[in-house]
Amino acid sequence: MTTADTEQRTKLREQIRQILNSQEQPTITVLSSLIAVQDSIHYLPDEAIKETATFCGETINEVWSVASFYTNFRFAAPGDKTLDVCWGPACHVLGAQKILNSVHSALEINEEGESPDRKVTMKYNTCLGACAQGPVIAINHHLIGKQTPESAAKIARELRGLDG
Repeated sequence: MTTADTEQRTKLREQIRQILNSQEQPTITVLSSLIAVQDSIHYLPDEAIKETATFCGETINEVWSVASFYTNFRFAAPGDKTLDVCWGPACHVLGAQKILNSVHSALEINEEGESPDRKVTMKYNTCLGACAQGPVIAINHHLIGKQTPESAAKIARELRGLDG
């Protein structure tokens, strides 16, 4: 590990300690602490698990069991932009699977997650609430309806800076 890596981890641990210490609810739990960290830095790095264990007086295994139970926790830093693909019933009937396949290809991934360049995080969404505009995608929560596999792939490539 380089000196720069060590310094970065030290800063991250201090940031996490500040987040944990600034919780204002009357009852602070492992779960509330993990939520506070993720709300602030958008994921739970290993340092968050360790610092939460220390803060709450629990073991790393106990904290990890809480964090891994809930599917909303992320354990990798998100990409610069988030692209949600709706696969709810209306979008599914209107071709969401083809949209998913084209976005996977454009992002060079096989499932939810980050593109190799970490510029885009792709997420599946059970409903974006714009069924009349289906199939729908969202970029950082901004809805874009009436997608085709080609238009969705073009947007994904543009987010990565691969299309002009």
